[in-house]
Amino acid sequence: MNLRNICIIAHVDHGKTTLVDHLLRQSGSFKSHEAVDERVMDSMDLERERGITILAKNTSVHVGDTKINIVDTPGHADFGGEVERIMGMVDGAILLVDAAEGPLPQTRFVLQKALRSGHKVILVVNKVDRPECRDGRRTQEVVNHAFDLFLDLGASDEQAHFPIVYACGRQGWCTTDFNAIPALVSGERKGTLKPLFDLILDHVRAPAVSESAEFQMLVSNLAYSDYVGRLAIGRVTSGAVRKGQRLIRHGVNAAGAPLRQNFTVTQVLTFEGLKQVEIPELEPGDIGVVAGIENCEIGDTFAGAESVVALPRIEVEKPTLAMVFSVNTSPLSGKDGEAIQSRKLRDRLLREVRNNVALIFEETPQPDQFRILGRGELQLAILIEQMRREGFEFMAGKPVVLYRQGPNGGKLEPIELAVLDLPEASSGEVTRMFQQRKGILIKFEPHADHSLHGKPRVRLEIAIPSRGLLGLRSKFLTVTRGEGLFSTRFLGFEPYKGEIPHRTTGALISDRAGDTVEYGLLGLEDRGVLMVGPGVPVYEGMVIGEHNKENDLNVNPCREKKLTNIRAAHAELLVTLAGIRKLSLEQCIEWIDEDEWIEVTPKNVRIRKKVLAANMRSVKRSERVE
Repeated sequence: MNLRNICIIAHVDHGKTTLVDHLLRQSGSFKSHEAVDERVMDSMDLERERGITILAKNTSVHVGDTKINIVDTPGHADFGGEVERIMGMVDGAILLVDAAEGPLPQTRFVLQKALRSGHKVILVVNKVDRPECRDGRRTQEVVNHAFDLFLDLGASDEQAHFPIVYACGRQGWCTTDFNAIPALVSGERKGTLKPLFDLILDHVRAPAVSESAEFQMLVSNLAYSDYVGRLAIGRVTSGAVRKGQRLIRHGVNAAGAPLRQNFTVTQVLTFEGLKQVEIPELEPGDIGVVAGIENCEIGDTFAGAESVVALPRIEVEKPTLAMVFSVNTSPLSGKDGEAIQSRKLRDRLLREVRNNVALIFEETPQPDQFRILGRGELQLAILIEQMRREGFEFMAGKPVVLYRQGPNGGKLEPIELAVLDLPEASSGEVTRMFQQRKGILIKFEPHADHSLHGKPRVRLEIAIPSRGLLGLRSKFLTVTRGEGLFSTRFLGFEPYKGEIPHRTTGALISDRAGDTVEYGLLGLEDRGVLMVGPGVPVYEGMVIGEHNKENDLNVNPCREKKLTNIRAAHAELLVTLAGIRKLSLEQCIEWIDEDEWIEVTPKNVRIRKKVLAANMRSVKRSERVE
């Protein structure tokens, strides 16, 4: 079989999933009468809601007598573990870059992985129909930036001579001729994605296959079927496998020691379009699915004989953040979902860690609390949201940065490069905001012809500690009025930069259980910003708002108006609450302090103090945060 294995790598929102849609349509993967949704590769509800790719997914198309396996990779750096583990499955990559925004930090992160793996890359400059790219100058600048990026990342001479394709993924056309872009954008000429298909066949090499006749496959991804159980996905490096064949699993146990296990293959599948199709034999070089073993993990090697050795396990970059997950101990536990015991919470977290090599599970001294180490806030927020939708009730703590010890015994902390694309009018306030969190401005680059609605824009590059980014994203969007673009990439570890102020305000905390009353909340509006409205069940220790001052304040939101024999004035009927600030899950993660929990249920997200009783905790920040 003629084969090509490629992945598509891009920054968030550069049009990667939309381009895959048209690759599938134009290759004939769908029948003419078949109704197909947009962004078909975004199979998770969370991916469709947020407009981002979270999990790496496989598909395939046929061009003539050649099968092209395509792996769609996430563009966000928090899901870099998904990228690192699939680089061994492919032999080439399509680098998708926005024609106006150019290469961004997460593009750099993924491209670096592809170049280190020795893959040839095809550059696709997408969205050339954008108004700021009509004259072609910005598009040429982006191509030059991409070439500089290849050189910065140490690309070989062969890799640096990459072919360039100009595309409009939304309309499903591309061209290798820069001068043909105006005619295609205006509609004078009709275009297709055939130039890109031809480049994949010519530029990407066929998969290298070992001469050994014995079967060998590295498990790079996992899936589940209600009919046959656990499915192991990977690329066959040598030999072939059939249904009923006996294989050996080379894995590791909980202590990291080598483990061998025999099993029988119950089903062999391959990818045809978006479907998994059962086949009699999986050939060498192809990406396929093997069923028949329940307890396999990513990084395991399947071998067809005793003489076949295990392949090197997949290695990913170490986590930089940690978050504690706990059993829900609040008075409202079990009201919205399933009040799970520590055993169920532990099993669910371990299942996630087995499927995601970028996460690490750790026990804590408390038997009902567990620690998850991950790449960033978004990755941990996605895990919390998935568990919430499965019906679990639990609590999550404030994310904390993982420090390292330096060679001289000093404390090192992770540093990230924040790349900000924003209106020039907001640059002063944004720079000041980052400098307050120990950020150092490295680059200030005006975009003369990259403007939005006539407003000049600039691009800033700021090196900032990872802990300084906690809670900064929402403030950045507020300052830029939603027009700013914010992306980061990990730089490395540097000496500790000193204290960074996190939250300068305290919390308004309910001092009793009951339902909130509008009259009681009206009396609290002058004290801060409320997070709950009237008629909401509360309990002692639950946070109901943000205090204006630094200290916490215990308040009574359930206070009712006392009845008297004096007739009420009509003016009182018109008094209403000024407004409620309801926090999303991500905003809660950014807002909480070390002495607070986020209580997560299928219906509600609440914030509470770790110590509920008012007479058992201090309201002073200096005492409660230590």
